[in-house]
Amino acid sequence: MSRVAKNPIPLPKGVEVKLEGNHLTVKGAKGQLEMDVHEEVTVNLGAEEITTAPAIEAQSAVALAGTTRALINNMVIGTHEGFERKLELVGVGYRAQAKGKTLNINVGYSHPVDIDAPEGITFETPSQTEILVKGLDKQLVGQISANIRSVRPPEPYKGKGIRYSDEHVVRKEAKKK
Repeated sequence: MSRVAKNPIPLPKGVEVKLEGNHLTVKGAKGQLEMDVHEEVTVNLGAEEITTAPAIEAQSAVALAGTTRALINNMVIGTHEGFERKLELVGVGYRAQAKGKTLNINVGYSHPVDIDAPEGITFETPSQTEILVKGLDKQLVGQISANIRSVRPPEPYKGKGIRYSDEHVVRKEAKKK
């Protein structure tokens, strides 16, 4: 069996998990997330932990058990603590401003770029050059962050653009005469 699937998922206090057929619901202090579990995976709910196991003897079921365990763990963490991704704007005149559910970005184009937040995502701008993307769903937070970064990805010569806070941009040397 998968090493990931063997690890039980600890349930923090204040997180409720319900399994009705193949439909899993996780409810916590921050909100609620839902997922349909594949029929090749069995999910066992305990008082303090959740375990996953393959329902049949097949390699695909073993792989799905590990994937399902990781997804459920992300749901538990998301409803209990939430996820956030920090982006930085590097460049002269580059700035961002959160206006309600809309993020306004000025990154050197002739027009500002507006990005609307989907349901469950919030934008914060602690400073003009920092963007915080927060939400319950880890995949959605990562996708929205990638969409924001794709507006102006960092370039290798001056390092200008939108980058993740933990990203290292490899710089190239300029052309010599």
